[in-house]
Amino acid sequence: MAVMWSRTFLILHGVENRRPADHWEHHLARSLRERGEQVFYPQLPDPDRPVPEDWFEVIAAELAMMRGERIVVAHSLGAVAWLHVAARSATPPADRVLLVSPPGPSAFGWDAIAPFTPADLDLGSLRLSVAQPRLTCSDNDHYCPEGADQAYGVPLGADVDLLPGAGHITIGDGYGDWPSVLGWCLDPANRLTR
Repeated sequence: MAVMWSRTFLILHGVENRRPADHWEHHLARSLRERGEQVFYPQLPDPDRPVPEDWFEVIAAELAMMRGERIVVAHSLGAVAWLHVAARSATPPADRVLLVSPPGPSAFGWDAIAPFTPADLDLGSLRLSVAQPRLTCSDNDHYCPEGADQAYGVPLGADVDLLPGAGHITIGDGYGDWPSVLGWCLDPANRLTR
């Protein structure tokens, strides 16, 4: 008997992330599953020295398994990986997308993530999702001193939730359980807050 999913969630982590139990993404995956939602939360390969093609291959495989409404929540380098995945697709690869704290242009001087640079992508022409993409970022993210709202939000035409003083929106910034991200997943009309 075929399983009918009304929606599927894909959660993408960033560089050096091994999906720790205290991270908001881990809390989100667990909370969604407890509500009976279908959730994919893959460990992307070689998180300390990621290879773009390896990440894109895993993301494509996860996308191929998604059914119903396809909802992507991507943090940090996972958000930039999503930009590359969308650039390779003739149609929007998801129905809804939430990008959280993508690293800014200056961060790609770090050799561990340099191969993921979005510098050659035309952000203004990317179709990340069927619905308007959502970007949640901070005004003091050390990985995006340029301001993700300006570096990504404006050219992508994203709906932006700016969280004052939230850093890179990680465990160290106080983002373990983050109820508003769950709220957005369940209802896109919800705004993301601290």
